[in-house]
Amino acid sequence: MNPKHNVQSSNKLKFHVIQDERFVDMNLFQVGWEKCKPLHQFGPAIRNHFLFHYVISGKGRLHTNDTYYPIHAGQGFLLCPGQSSTYFADEQDPWTYVWIEFDGLRARESVTLAGLSENQPVYTPDRKENGSHIENLLMHIVDHPEYSPIRLIGHALIFLDELIQTSKTKIANTGTKKLRDFYIKEAIAYIDANYQYDISIQDISDACGLNRSYFGRLFKETMSLSPQQFLIQYRMTKAAQLLKGSRIPVAEVSIAVGYENQLHFSRAFKSVFDISPSEYRRKHYIEWE
Repeated sequence: MNPKHNVQSSNKLKFHVIQDERFVDMNLFQVGWEKCKPLHQFGPAIRNHFLFHYVISGKGRLHTNDTYYPIHAGQGFLLCPGQSSTYFADEQDPWTYVWIEFDGLRARESVTLAGLSENQPVYTPDRKENGSHIENLLMHIVDHPEYSPIRLIGHALIFLDELIQTSKTKIANTGTKKLRDFYIKEAIAYIDANYQYDISIQDISDACGLNRSYFGRLFKETMSLSPQQFLIQYRMTKAAQLLKGSRIPVAEVSIAVGYENQLHFSRAFKSVFDISPSEYRRKHYIEWE
């Protein structure tokens, strides 16, 4: 069963929306390509997911965090969830770019390893030909909207790996970082196996063999979220999948993601998605053929 795709195409613009949210580690929402007109502007806008643009030709500017970033062909720029931004094409040499909108549990870790963040949004490849690899990977996804969700996710993961490996700002893989990553992976594995139970942050830190205070600091430095925030988002992502892909009653969804109290669950869900679980299901439920 494949999800339905909203595909738009012309000689100046093509994109497709990927209506499938069954994946947790990595998920795609939209990919596209556009040949922009002079001074073409998008924003100001706030994103719900990560959005990466790679500039194929021309140039333009990104405005975010009260800073203007000039960006030219062979570079890219990343917008993070919750980040307000505006970007516009140059008047004389407007850019053509390809973009990908994505999210998931591995998304922030991947962009962080590439040395990209709200305060460092510009991607510059270590070698020119490596930038072309990024372009080719993204255009391959844009040009194949008929691919199955799993195949699209696979290509997106290859793109993220290429982004990490080729970024001039990538984080060095030191021995300390390897140890830190080991603990974070242990924590995420524990959460994945036990999120449906009444687990605490103390339980997670104990499973990693770390002091709770040290674990909390280590986790937030790596994931840019506290362990508690991550656990809530993880549970709500699982809940959203159940609401969108099944007719399980909301009360049972609540229990399935570790909330015996449905009111507490509804409050947590609304804090992440800004709407109630019932409203989310009405808006996003997918009928599978």
